[in-house]
Amino acid sequence: MNMTTTKKLTVVTPASWIPGPEQGRWTYADYTTIVEDGHYEVVDGVLYLSPAPSWDHQSIILEIVIHLHRWVQIRGLGRVCMAPLDIELSYANIVQPDVFIVLNKHLDRITSSHVIGTPDLVIEVASPATTRHDFREKQRAYACAGVPEYWIVNPNAHTVELLLLEGNSYRSPGLFFGDAVLPSIVIPGIPVQAGQFFATV
Repeated sequence: MNMTTTKKLTVVTPASWIPGPEQGRWTYADYTTIVEDGHYEVVDGVLYLSPAPSWDHQSIILEIVIHLHRWVQIRGLGRVCMAPLDIELSYANIVQPDVFIVLNKHLDRITSSHVIGTPDLVIEVASPATTRHDFREKQRAYACAGVPEYWIVNPNAHTVELLLLEGNSYRSPGLFFGDAVLPSIVIPGIPVQAGQFFATV
C-alpha cells in the first residue's frame, strides 16, 4: 500500500508504507526522519497515521484550550499545550494529544523540540475515525506511561469522559455533559463545565 495523504484515510491506520524499521520497532529517532506530511504517532513501536481533523474537531480543541488556559496557565499552575507537539512517553511511544497540561513541577519535561516524559493531563477529541484508537492503543500507552488523568471528548454526544489512573489502568467516574463541572484531580476546583467545550459546534 502506498499512501502519501491523510485524505484517503477514514480511520487511524498503521503506516506500514513509510520507509523505516519494521512495525513494532519504531522509536523517536526513527519518527523524526519521516518526510511525508501527516499526523503520525508511534504507539508500542507501531507507526500510525490519522486522518485530517474536521472543522468541528478543531473548533472544540480551541474551546478546550481557551478554557484551560484561563484556569491553568494564566493562574500560573502550568502550561496548556495543543497538537501538533510531540510527547515522547517512552522510546516506543510518541504521541500528539489534541490538548495536554504540564504542571509547574514538571516543566523540565518540556524541551525546545518536544516533551520528554509524562504530561499531567491529556485530552483527545474523539471522532468516528479515531475513537477506537483513542480508547485502545492510546489509552493503554497513556496508562503505561503513568498519565494520571485522561479526558475523552465526544463531539457527537457532547460529552466528556474522565479517566483517572488507578494502578496500571483507568477508572471512569462517568460521562459529563451540559452544565456538569468536570471533577479533575489534576486541576481540582477548576470551574469548567463540559458543555462549554461545544459552544461553537
